[in-house]
Amino acid sequence: MRIGELAGLVGVSTRAVRHYHHLGLLPEPERRANGYREYGLRDAVALARVRRLTELGLGLDEVRDVLADDSGRELHEVLAELDADLARQEEEIRARRARLAALRRQAEEHGGLPAEGPVSDELAALFGEMARTSAARPGPEPAMAAKEREVLALLESTGGEEGRKRMVELLREAASAPGAMERTYEVYGLLDALAEAAPDDPGVAQAAQALADCIPDATVAGAGAENWARAAGGGTEADGGFLAAYYAQFAPAQAEAVRRAIRLVAERVR
Repeated sequence: MRIGELAGLVGVSTRAVRHYHHLGLLPEPERRANGYREYGLRDAVALARVRRLTELGLGLDEVRDVLADDSGRELHEVLAELDADLARQEEEIRARRARLAALRRQAEEHGGLPAEGPVSDELAALFGEMARTSAARPGPEPAMAAKEREVLALLESTGGEEGRKRMVELLREAASAPGAMERTYEVYGLLDALAEAAPDDPGVAQAAQALADCIPDATVAGAGAENWARAAGGGTEADGGFLAAYYAQFAPAQAEAVRRAIRLVAERVR
């Protein structure tokens, strides 16, 4: 048989046959006087076995181990490893499908996914409440509200499972108080008004106090005194870490208002 006939018989491409020769998975056959390869039945049997092994999901290096006489690995060992790997993949796929199902429910319940998504169901519910509060107010949504959602989505993605649950719990407690979301949007408005202001603008102190007042005592205690003290401490912009990036997103007067608010909160837990 010529290479095309062999490939057609086994159901692979001629390119695959040449690749298997190159990798040593398929022995080179005798060549005719004109230089063409001449394949026999044993070549077809060997090629069919390579095809069956690859269809099981084995990589070509694993196929080489199975075919090599001195590999020391029997086929059942390789198949056991493959089965374990497929089981892990199945579990990962189930987890991903569950996550996708949750996101689809979010889209149905909230009329679409948040721009900052995908996020957890709990955070999506909070963002939905923010959207309803914003829609009930005159004018466009404050830019500070969008920044807040972006930071919350980031923190949820980087805090680990326990940290995520604790953050969402604290946010839910803070938002559940009567009028809490409306007061929060008033603070967003005060901070937006500082976008072009100087750091010593009188509005900085007003916004700082209003922001500090929006944070319930339970949330303050839950976040921990050490975290508040670290966030309120000097030199955060120079440390090159998260806090530096956090303050850098604000205009100078806004950053000063947020910094003062955190200091006011830190004083409550001393």
